[in-house]
Amino acid sequence: MSETVKLVANDGHGLSAYVARPAGTPKGAIVVVQEIFGINAHIRNVVDGYAKEGYTVIAPALFDRYERGVELSYGGEDGKKAFELYAKLSPETALLDIDSASRFLTSDGAKKVGVIGFCFGGLMAWISATRGKTVGMVPACCVGYYAGGVGNVATEQPACPVMLHFGGADSHIGPEQREAVVKAHPEVQVFVYEGAEHGFNRDVWTSYNPEAAKLARERTLEFLKKNLQ
Repeated sequence: MSETVKLVANDGHGLSAYVARPAGTPKGAIVVVQEIFGINAHIRNVVDGYAKEGYTVIAPALFDRYERGVELSYGGEDGKKAFELYAKLSPETALLDIDSASRFLTSDGAKKVGVIGFCFGGLMAWISATRGKTVGMVPACCVGYYAGGVGNVATEQPACPVMLHFGGADSHIGPEQREAVVKAHPEVQVFVYEGAEHGFNRDVWTSYNPEAAKLARERTLEFLKKNLQ
């Protein structure tokens, strides 16, 4: 079962979020953090997929602070608009929106909440782990897929277990980004998928790598089981 709900961040900003629930008793709860393309069909499918695995899942609309109802595809004019909106995103306010989604899950009965993010959302998964406590949020675990810019904040200390997935052929994120995390935090699980490009989990785009996506999902599900159940 899925629905759109309204959230209120701690700074008073109201935003929407897409929620999906499992058929039975939830195993745990997850905040899914979008790419720079809004809560589009792919992100909703990701949410639905983790709900089918037994989790209550919510994806807050981070672009609602700038434009409501953003839902973009991955190329052409939509791609151009995505990068224009991306320039407006702030990790500080995005963290407030993620926190509002986490609070929704705890008010819904979740005892543990994990965060999974993709692209900019992958960076925000890392920041949720390192800065979440500054807004009163301490996730049980965080997973970041192709987290651009993570090397710039690699020395920050995560307050929970973190897993990161990178494409070995990612032209947007150089190896120095992931290596900075490995150097600063050898305890963080960092996986590199050789031949996989940026966005390798997007099954609706040319960068999709089914083998890498399958293995990353299996590792993520095991990580969630260990930390959320």
